[in-house]
Amino acid sequence: MDLRGYLKLLGIYALLVIVQVLVFNNIKISSYGITPLFYVLFVLSVPFEVPKWLTLCFAFVLGYTIDMFADTPGLHTAASVFMAFMRPVMLNILAPRDGYESGLFPYAAYMGMPWYLRYSVPLIFLHHISYFLIDSIGFFSIFQILIKILCTTAVTVLFVVLSQFFVRRR
Repeated sequence: MDLRGYLKLLGIYALLVIVQVLVFNNIKISSYGITPLFYVLFVLSVPFEVPKWLTLCFAFVLGYTIDMFADTPGLHTAASVFMAFMRPVMLNILAPRDGYESGLFPYAAYMGMPWYLRYSVPLIFLHHISYFLIDSIGFFSIFQILIKILCTTAVTVLFVVLSQFFVRRR
């Protein structure tokens, strides 16, 4: 990936942090306090050819930034790094026979919506499982945690999938 690609990633990072902090962190759905965690789109958007270690570093910086604004020390960081850690597993499971082409992004516009759903939904679900399990240590109610995980995953997937309609293939 060239400098232009990294600058594009930096722009995506800045946009997602701003949108998460200013918009989504202020949305509370239902009495469970369900907040869409839209910033996970950044980890999903990292191009295929970016090394795994760099993706982990990106996820760490992203999670740490969100933690600073949300006053949740380490929650978003841990969940984002776990999601980035599991991303290569999902990419290997979904890899085409000849592998991924250089220069492609893991977007629905490039790979198709069915592929994108098989890629994004499990990763978002894993992110939310780790986030809410870490968040709930000491306050254990498995039913409430499960409801939060499922509802937040559904709402986040909805916004992530809607965002894919704004991506144009080049």
